Amino acid sequence: MKGDIRETLRTMNLGDMQQYRNVAVFPLFCGYKAPVKHLVLSQAMEKGLINIGEVDEGGHVPHLKVINDADMPVLILDGEELFGAKQNRVLNTTVLLRKHSTTIIPVSCTEQGRWHYESKHFSESGIIMSPRLREVKNRSVQESLRTSSEFRSDQGAIWNGIREQADCASVSSPTGAMRDVHEKRREDISDYGRHFPPVPDQQGILVAIDKEVVGMDLVADMDAYALLHDKLVKSYVMDALVQADGEHSLIDRAKDRDFLESIAWCDITRYRSVGHGWDVRFQGKNITGSALEYRGRAVHLAFFASLAETQKEGNGRMAGHQRRAAYRYRYRTDK
Repeated sequence: MKGDIRETLRTMNLGDMQQYRNVAVFPLFCGYKAPVKHLVLSQAMEKGLINIGEVDEGGHVPHLKVINDADMPVLILDGEELFGAKQNRVLNTTVLLRKHSTTIIPVSCTEQGRWHYESKHFSESGIIMSPRLREVKNRSVQESLRTSSEFRSDQGAIWNGIREQADCASVSSPTGAMRDVHEKRREDISDYGRHFPPVPDQQGILVAIDKEVVGMDLVADMDAYALLHDKLVKSYVMDALVQADGEHSLIDRAKDRDFLESIAWCDITRYRSVGHGWDVRFQGKNITGSALEYRGRAVHLAFFASLAETQKEGNGRMAGHQRRAAYRYRYRTDK
């Protein structure tokens, strides 16, 4: 896979930069076709082809049960949120569900203050967790895979991150729900989002906030990516809203290429996915990421600038990108 990723990066093209305020978005084109045609979550739910619920009546926070009745695979992205049932959850890893299958998927809670049924089954939230929170989650999932081969997250760190995000966004949620933060800042997010329309044949985005690259997502199937574009853009915009420092100057174009090139030198580990293919994990000094590989090609790639190397502050928090005090995460579970 390492060679494949290097080849992908060599053939990857970046489109013309789109900028609004403190956000710059570069369309990505990976240079190859998807290894399989598949639906995305929104399509499968709209057509009534997928059913997601608790694993049993009592529920189990880290797992959900998915029944896919479609005649083709269904892709659910890492960080994609589901709402309903006993509490809202996000995927801990990207999953390509087999056709006509029942799968237990690994998830994290994004609504700390609720554990009762609001609906029997989950619906699509319309939200993907922001890259800062995904980096926190994915780093702990990677450690869990290394030590136990399980796709488990540090749930306490995620709850702390959501609280920090809500505080910085000046949003109060009665159940500590990540979705409430996004919903209450919907107009601001949409204001940003309309400045980053998809372009023909686009397969992904690389995003910089305040002149620094924060991450990228790529979905090889162009039709699937087109359906996910708005959700992905809005996830990055969420971070931009809460960490803006007033600087709107252009990013140094060399930084976007440096970010892509640094991926090729990450340490790589491979694990069996809970659906089709392989879950491939990447770890570098300043970058963390994952890929879902199927039939020798990446179906989905996601990489984020790592917060792991930043220094702890005296209050027990870690500073965010460039030590911005406006957006910090605590990497410990509250006692």
